[in-house]
Order: sequence, then structure tokens, then C-alpha cells
Amino acid sequence: MKHVVITGASGNLGKAAVEKFSRAGYFVIATISPGKPLPYSIPANVATIDADLTNEKAVESVVASIIKKYKTIDAALLLVGGYAQGGIQETDNALLRKMFSINFESAYFIARMLFQHMLLQESGGRIVFAGSRPAIKPIEGKNSVAYALSKSLIFNLAELLNAEGSKRNVTSSVIVPSTIDTPANRQAMPDADFSCWVKPEEIADAMAIICAEENRSWRGTVVKVYGNG
Repeated sequence: MKHVVITGASGNLGKAAVEKFSRAGYFVIATISPGKPLPYSIPANVATIDADLTNEKAVESVVASIIKKYKTIDAALLLVGGYAQGGIQETDNALLRKMFSINFESAYFIARMLFQHMLLQESGGRIVFAGSRPAIKPIEGKNSVAYALSKSLIFNLAELLNAEGSKRNVTSSVIVPSTIDTPANRQAMPDADFSCWVKPEEIADAMAIICAEENRSWRGTVVKVYGNG
């Protein structure tokens, strides 16, 4: 049985990913914030583990325990993140640090550990990051500068990992969704056309395709899942 680590499992996208990969036959190691259990039931092939992914030492300990227990990690879906509004005038150091911590460091710390482990595996591995359209479309990021900047580093990280990992069959990709159809987004934008938004399940489907055995030769970094938006 293949093993996949999924961070941000408590969120809407995390839930869709956990359900998709568990149904596909993976054993899912789902990380959750300490003291916050998953808000949905899970099947037998899903295990949860508490992890503060913004704490480098805590991540090192968690990943070491995961590797010791499960030996091989075939894929990692790094979905932890958070959003904050604010144009250049409102974006001070505190907001930058907050967004960098939750959106970049939470991905970097665990990717760094899992990437090094995957390099040693005969089978290599797949790392999928959660990107953001405001990070690559400035017109959409100008009112959320700290968020867009923190997410932009994800793309650079994926490229750097691919530069080192391709010869060992370890590849990194970035999923870039448009507005995701979630209850929170519907509440925040009640007048929007929800039919144009992309569903979490559609993004999970795309991640499963990236990680599928028949696509192991793929080397593309960015996968855009925009729906009709």
C-alpha cells in the first residue's frame, strides 16, 4: 500500500484530498493542528497526527516519527495555508511574517524533510504544493500583498526541488486553483457566481492524477485548476 502525507487535512481541500486518496487505496497520514481533531469521520486507512507545521523543530520530530513508522512516503500534499487581505499600505512586517509562516514555512519545513527522504527511496516520490492565483496574477494579488508574496515562494521552491530531484524521480508540482467553492467563500462573496468556482473535489482529482503511477514521467511544475473562473 502506498503512503501519502496530507497536511491541512481539517480544511475543505484537505478533506477532499483525504477522501480521494483513501478511496484510491493509499494509506493517508493526515496532519492536524494540535488539539483540533478532524471535523469529519475517517476510514481505517487514514491516520491523524498532531503537528504545528510552522515550528521547524516540531516538524522534524513529526516527520522522523512518520518515516520510522511507515518507511516509504510515496506522495505529500502540502495544503496548509491562510489568507489575509491588505494592499501595500496595510502590509507591514507583522502581516508579512504571519503569511510567510503559515503559507511558506509550513510547506518548506515539511517538504525539506520529506524531499530528502524521497531522494533515498528507490521509487522516488511526489510533492504537491497548494499555490494561489494571486501569486501569479498581480491584478488579483494587489489587495492581498502579504498573501500573494508568501505564496509566490512556493513556485520557486518547487522549481528548486525539481532541479535536484529529477534524477532521483522526485518531482514537485504546484496546484493553482481559482476561487474554491467552500462555505466560507460563499459567505464572504454571496453575490458571486458560484458555478464558476472550482470544487475541492476537482482539485483533489487533479492531485491524484499528478501522483498516479502512469504519470511518473511528468515534470511540469504548475497545474492550473480554474474551472470556469
